[in-house]
Amino acid sequence: MTPGELENRLIDFSITIIKICDQLPGSLGGKTLANQLVRSGTSPALNYGETQAAESDRDFVHKCGIVLKELRESKNALRIINGASLYKNQEQIKKSIKECDELISIFVASIKTVKNRMNQKK
Repeated sequence: MTPGELENRLIDFSITIIKICDQLPGSLGGKTLANQLVRSGTSPALNYGETQAAESDRDFVHKCGIVLKELRESKNALRIINGASLYKNQEQIKKSIKECDELISIFVASIKTVKNRMNQKK
């Protein structure tokens, strides 16, 4: 996957998250999760650009770690929304969780690859 393709996936994920958050109920739980998820779910796309401008392998790993942290937070928020039946389209939530899992796997693999390269340089 090219950096551009990954960036497009992250942007598509962000758009999906915004649409989900806009349809959550106005209850306390719905508002709280919407506010949290819209931040964590759009952050990976926004922070991914920073990884492309990393000044070193160490900086790249750090910035990818931030993206990974936000993706994991988003996955948990989606799981809570699903478990509490706060979103009517359960299939869309499950699809979003799957996409989030795939993005997490991509970033875990990228971090491992760069860390291995860093260790080989030592």
